[in-house]
Amino acid sequence: MSSRFLTYVLRHHPEAIGVSLDPAGWIAIDELLDALAAHGRPLDRATLDHIVATSDKRRFEVHNGRIRAAQGHSVPVDLGLPPLVPPPVLYHGTVARFVESIRERGLDRGRRRFVHLSPDVATARVVGARRGQPVILRIDAAGAHAAGLAFFRAANGVWLTEHVPPSMITLLSSDPDG
Repeated sequence: MSSRFLTYVLRHHPEAIGVSLDPAGWIAIDELLDALAAHGRPLDRATLDHIVATSDKRRFEVHNGRIRAAQGHSVPVDLGLPPLVPPPVLYHGTVARFVESIRERGLDRGRRRFVHLSPDVATARVVGARRGQPVILRIDAAGAHAAGLAFFRAANGVWLTEHVPPSMITLLSSDPDG
């Protein structure tokens, strides 16, 4: 069992193992483990705890015998995050083939509930590198917030917003070293 499949279930397709998430995205761990086993993906609690503890991006939250994905959902959930004033600058990692579209339309959430923004260049670089040579975008989060965009911070430190207009985005780097 991988973190990848657990992410798939908890962010996008809980029905793949015959479960539903509550409105905030939580599911009882025992229910999750039973459903995984019933669908040919057995996982014990120790392994689940290891996956959660070693997730490179702290993708999961565990609380009171329940688990959920920290952010990144395409299924409707309300994470219950309060709107916050973001830091003045945030970052977004992408690849060159998306830059022209981003310059025209800004950052859209696509199939997800929110656009994901990183608090630092290093994290944005890791995110962008998943699809190729990273391109780092600088986001004027203070300006976007002043213009009325709501920002939220997930438990794993990822900043979330519904859209970032092109006027708030600057190409910082297409060089992986900086």
